[in-house]
Amino acid sequence: MLVDRFLPKSRTTRRKWMAALLLSLALVLLPWVVKLDGKPHAEWEHFLGRFHMLALHLPIGLLLLIPVLEVAGKKRSALREAAGFVLALAFASCLLAMMLGYLLAHGGGDSGPVLTRHMAGGIALTIAALLCLLARPWWAGSDVPHVYPALLTCTLLVLVWTAHQGGTLTHGSNYLTQYMPVGLKRWSGLAETPTTGSFYAKRINPIFDANCVACHGEGKIKGGLRLDSYESLMNGGQDGPVIFAGQPERSLLLTRVTLPPGHKQLMPAEGKPPLSAEQIAWIRAWIQQGASQTAATLAGISLREEQAELPLTPVGDYSALMPEIRQMEQAQGAKVKPVSSKPEDGLILFTVDASSSFGDADLEKLQKFAPYIVEAELGRTAVTNASFDTLKQFTHLRALHLEETRVTGLGLAKLAPLTQLTYLNLSGTQVTAASVAPLSGMKNLRHVYLYNTPAEPAPGTEPAQPAARSAP
Repeated sequence: MLVDRFLPKSRTTRRKWMAALLLSLALVLLPWVVKLDGKPHAEWEHFLGRFHMLALHLPIGLLLLIPVLEVAGKKRSALREAAGFVLALAFASCLLAMMLGYLLAHGGGDSGPVLTRHMAGGIALTIAALLCLLARPWWAGSDVPHVYPALLTCTLLVLVWTAHQGGTLTHGSNYLTQYMPVGLKRWSGLAETPTTGSFYAKRINPIFDANCVACHGEGKIKGGLRLDSYESLMNGGQDGPVIFAGQPERSLLLTRVTLPPGHKQLMPAEGKPPLSAEQIAWIRAWIQQGASQTAATLAGISLREEQAELPLTPVGDYSALMPEIRQMEQAQGAKVKPVSSKPEDGLILFTVDASSSFGDADLEKLQKFAPYIVEAELGRTAVTNASFDTLKQFTHLRALHLEETRVTGLGLAKLAPLTQLTYLNLSGTQVTAASVAPLSGMKNLRHVYLYNTPAEPAPGTEPAQPAARSAP
């Protein structure tokens, strides 16, 4: 028989094959024995499972190294001997990475078709590596010269497919095509066409698509929650609805994205950067005003026509001022942090630690650093209209947060020289429609927030700024 010809008669070898068959059968049955039901389980599973991200790179490198050693071993026998050892390590690392991945999915309550395909690929890759390990002695002895090379080729193909599924889970299905040139997208049929001009379609859904769908989409449905469509969003997850129209304080999704940094329930999770203040403001206002799928505009949020991004103007080198900045931080409690490692990218002013104790006099003390500050977080501080005399000296300012402060808008026209300013948040203040009218002359000011202010337009009416309208 064919099996008798290929299978060695050694009792030890037969036992190895039997053990391999039993192990393979156990791996194939694993998804049916321990099902991924989309519900979180033991924390120790989730803890150990997170080491999957470390372990998965080992089998990839080892499996790719094996054909190199086999080919090079034609001239150097020592390399061919090393290939056998590397193959054994590759199988062991495949088994380890596969088990850790299963613990991660089961413990974290992950599910979804892409996750299922990735797990199936991991199981298939582990079995394929095991078959290569058992078939290699036949090939080395020249008894059956073609089985091992064929198995190794199939193993590498399974590796590529499984890695692709894992990449889709981690980065989303559009990771490779997100920044593809428009012309190439059209040529390849990947160009996206907007289906609606609503605020949800233009502003809210893209936030979820870029930050949340990798864990809450078609491929991976963490906690039973999908955010890749309006219907799925409003259906909620295994803990119930996450959006309550008109009630942002009850909406679990908004609660999760506004948790303090480092909180274990902060979303987005898995080490991804938190949503920006602007994105959170959009979500909050959208929920407050009904969480509509069709509303084209929101009262109190004015967005200008889309324009090309402004080139970032270098602010100069502030390195020599760092000692003074550190002294200021100790005295006031406010923080001034670099945007990046490049000094010319500027500084960001944070006042969260100073909060209500930070006022106009404290801001005035920062005039020396003003030309280098590109974003000022002054929300919920004690600053008033008098702050505009100081802020007009922040010549490179691009974003200004004044939400829930004492400003009434008198003197907002003093910000006109700030030609780099694109974002201004005045929500929760006493600004009026008349006081914000001068802002319409600031051509680069694209995002103005007037939620919960006397200047907030009534629902269904035009924004307070005549020259501004909802972006397409």
